[in-house]
Amino acid sequence: MNLLLLLIIIFSILVLVRLANVAQLAAKLSDESEEEEQDNDNRMNGIGLMIFLWGGLILMVYMIFRYKAYMLPVSASEHGVQIDKLMNTNWVVLFIVFVITQVLLFSFAFKYRFNKERRAFFFHDNNKLEVIWTIIPTIVLAALITTGLSEWSNITDYAKRKEGLLIQVYGKQFDWTVRYAGKDNKLGESYFRRINDTNPLGVDSLDVNSNDDLTAREMYLPVGVPIELAINSRDVIHSVYLPHFRVQMNAVPGMTTRFSFKPTITTAKMREITGNPKFDYILLCNKICGVAHYNMNMKVVVVEPADFKEWLKSQKPLFENTVVAAAPATRTVSEKPNEKKIVALK
Repeated sequence: MNLLLLLIIIFSILVLVRLANVAQLAAKLSDESEEEEQDNDNRMNGIGLMIFLWGGLILMVYMIFRYKAYMLPVSASEHGVQIDKLMNTNWVVLFIVFVITQVLLFSFAFKYRFNKERRAFFFHDNNKLEVIWTIIPTIVLAALITTGLSEWSNITDYAKRKEGLLIQVYGKQFDWTVRYAGKDNKLGESYFRRINDTNPLGVDSLDVNSNDDLTAREMYLPVGVPIELAINSRDVIHSVYLPHFRVQMNAVPGMTTRFSFKPTITTAKMREITGNPKFDYILLCNKICGVAHYNMNMKVVVVEPADFKEWLKSQKPLFENTVVAAAPATRTVSEKPNEKKIVALK
């Protein structure tokens, strides 16, 4: 159907071009003056611009509603609701400005096409007009920027979050690993020199905070519980992208980035909302990190807190039945032996 529509549009344009050529040839054969021919061309161009304007606007509105079903569903996080409101406000402002400017642009081109009986009026400046088109955009943009900065400040203000679940998200070409902090909600230190086949995250087995750490190949989250992600990368820049939670943060080699959010809709509930019984949340890499970038994803499941606790009990400890020697390494200033939170991977 889409291919047929595209072919119809292409052939329609070709027909219009041929008709224009025929009309031009007919004008030459009828001995019309060059001035009359120019007037006819101007009129046809003006009409063509108006058809393009309204046809384009109608098509744009149609496409918005036609592909609305393919957009993200309602936000599944607390802050995501405000993000969506801010995004929708931006789109409304942009849509209004776009329609006004395009209607004026094409309408002026049609209305003020060349007419030998009309003379243009020239004025050097108009202070009132310049004040209007400077102040109004400034106020609108300042309001949007201020609102955006305020929302970003709320998202990144970790000082207000006294409790929550700490999870490390560790990215490497081309997969994700998550590490849960366990009952103490503290992650053991990690350092790249400790990375080996049995310790892919380089976690210090002698750090008491790592005794109850757990790793998983799927991310489970309890609904209604604040989540703090400690994000690391082993090799290149990756990007933790949870589109349904409106979460995105780069994973940068040599440092720990963080993002906090609160899931508000379980996977089962979102399946009801979307009407898709196979729906699953997903963690993606939003940076082109190599040839298998497209395959770097992880399933995310949001469950009730009680179900999350049961799932967590079924996960194996990080160092179960394994003794990992802590390789000697020179610590950087940022790595302190008694530091409780995960430190940057070097």
